Amino acid sequence: MKKFINAPAAFVDEMLEGILAAHPRQLTYIAGDLRCITRKTLKDKVALMTGGGSGHLPLFMGYVGEGLLDGCAVGGVFQSPGSEQILEVTKAINAGKGVLYIYGNYTGDIINFEMAAELADMEGIKTFHVLGADDAASAPKGEECKRRGVAGIFYVFKTAGAYAEEGASLEEVKRVAEKASANVRTMGVALSACIIPEAGRASFSIGEDEMELGMGIHGEPGIARTRLEPADAVAAKMMDKILADMPLAKGDEVSVLVNGLGATPKEELYIIHRAADKILKELGVKIFQVYVGEFATSMEMAGFSLSVCKLDEELKRLLSRPAYTPFFEQTQL
Repeated sequence: MKKFINAPAAFVDEMLEGILAAHPRQLTYIAGDLRCITRKTLKDKVALMTGGGSGHLPLFMGYVGEGLLDGCAVGGVFQSPGSEQILEVTKAINAGKGVLYIYGNYTGDIINFEMAAELADMEGIKTFHVLGADDAASAPKGEECKRRGVAGIFYVFKTAGAYAEEGASLEEVKRVAEKASANVRTMGVALSACIIPEAGRASFSIGEDEMELGMGIHGEPGIARTRLEPADAVAAKMMDKILADMPLAKGDEVSVLVNGLGATPKEELYIIHRAADKILKELGVKIFQVYVGEFATSMEMAGFSLSVCKLDEELKRLLSRPAYTPFFEQTQL
């Protein structure tokens, strides 16, 4: 294992110490717990928080900031944060207008967020939950409730965060978050495994000339392992799966997100976007906004995911709003 780390057990906390030291004007933490991250300056509005395992930067804590989230509970590498962490962040960010939890559809996260919500209710804090479940490869159409949350959760953060900044109620922010979640689909593909520091070895093996279509961000099995194909063919297969699950008609508007999983050069991501762009334009679908970069990684995994979010006028307006965190910046579109 080759990594620039110290003791593997210290990986998460030392990473958080580095982030907080680099961005003290934007982020802080709840006294005594580095893994409870909040915005440095909180506002009088509905609060939004997320939580999840480390190893996915900028997901999850990378979206804590202006126009996005107010707090994040940070877990170990690929591990859920604890319910007590979630509760502490909830209390810290609550401005009396309620807290919306937005997190991925994983069993540990669901259990711990639900436990935290029960504890928050006992303290008079109203909470709602919205799950990111955009991975079209992880369950068939009709069983969306079983799907994993991957990079497409960015759209839920972005639209709900913008609406909360505008002063919308908890119920309205939840409505928009649910709409964004229902209108995004993602497909991923991997070329290599990642190494969890405390494990010290690759999480799975894959041949040098192979790719795995539909693999999850923790190395969960995909839907097909095949020989590596040219970029256009890979993008076409991914778009076929997305469009079969969420049909688009001529005149529809979408946003496209091409996400690197940790070890894929940006040049390659733009080649993938080139292919997706051609497919959508041939269908007469309008592309409103494109995001290319790293939005939800898996340590040093080689691969990428492709997300398509179908937009209406409300989602377009909210997606257009400015946002600023140490890991993401957008001016008004």
